[in-house]
Amino acid sequence: MAVAASPDGVSLTRLPESQSPESQSPPVRSPTLVRTWIYALAALVVLMIAVGGATRLTGSGLSITEWKPVTGAIPPLTEQAWQAEFEKYQQISQYELVNKGMTLSEFKFIYGWEWGHRQLGRLIGLVFFVPLVWFWLRGTIKGRLALTLLGIGALGGLQGAIGWIMVASGLEPGMTAVAPIKLALHLTVASLILVCLVWVAAGLKDRSALPAEKGIGFAPRILVLLVLAQIALGGLVAGSKAGYTYNTWPLMDGSLIPPPSALFSVKPWIENFVDNVVLVQFNHRMLAYLVVAFALWHAWSLRRQAPGSGAARRATGIAGLALAQMALGIATLLLVVPLWAGLAHQVFAMAVLAMTVVHARVSVVR
Repeated sequence: MAVAASPDGVSLTRLPESQSPESQSPPVRSPTLVRTWIYALAALVVLMIAVGGATRLTGSGLSITEWKPVTGAIPPLTEQAWQAEFEKYQQISQYELVNKGMTLSEFKFIYGWEWGHRQLGRLIGLVFFVPLVWFWLRGTIKGRLALTLLGIGALGGLQGAIGWIMVASGLEPGMTAVAPIKLALHLTVASLILVCLVWVAAGLKDRSALPAEKGIGFAPRILVLLVLAQIALGGLVAGSKAGYTYNTWPLMDGSLIPPPSALFSVKPWIENFVDNVVLVQFNHRMLAYLVVAFALWHAWSLRRQAPGSGAARRATGIAGLALAQMALGIATLLLVVPLWAGLAHQVFAMAVLAMTVVHARVSVVR
């Protein structure tokens, strides 16, 4: 029996070569199973981001005031236990300044969102490590791929720590929400995990029989970086609640570009990029225009150089997604961030990111 390994470190098991073509079954292609598993993980990460967005938009993120990675998986099971959790929440500033007078039933609602968010994180850990160990013991995953996946797992562990650091920032006296920069970091690291998973999964598909795609260059990878930067700025907008101000488009308070006195009103000036809602929203708007313009240029360039190619079709699809995402962002702003629009805008950003990553990865796999 011949056993080969793909360049990414996934073994390909073939049937004995002595069998006649008529008696041979299709070869067992372990990369297909591994790729499906990694894409499933990517889908769970997107779900995690969506639930995190709902947790933020419902003001639920500070409802659990302790970090218990193991015992925290069990929610309160009795009215006495619920009352004890409620009393802990009543000690923080968010309750005193925002939710004073909240009923136990209302507390259970916000607690459920945060508990579900944390529980989903635990589920992702299980879905990641259990199959990883199984594939590794079978010899299906080895070498560079194994090390890459371990690195992604370590990044996931770091993300859990960042999540608690973010929550802890909102538990400080006088704070009614988490620190915007830490929320943006939490969202950005989650997006990086999604990038890594999609990059690895897309690279496992055998495309050697397909025609080479020339002339793509670095544009797809630049687009990935631009989308990531835009997501990070979106995290700042969410954390500072900048989307609840200047709810007009294309002008901000009657101007396309607000005056410097509004953009840099906070001292020292560097803090404007995080704490000044005018500059935070303005930066998010401007980068959105850049992302869409670059995506449209990239699609036009490939359709001109290689009309009908897979690269041109992918680039055109990305340009369409970028336009749709900008339109959704504008609608979210004009509607003053209703829950459905805020969630749709966040999840659709992950779709744009995943598509750009696949495009970038495919352009280098030949």
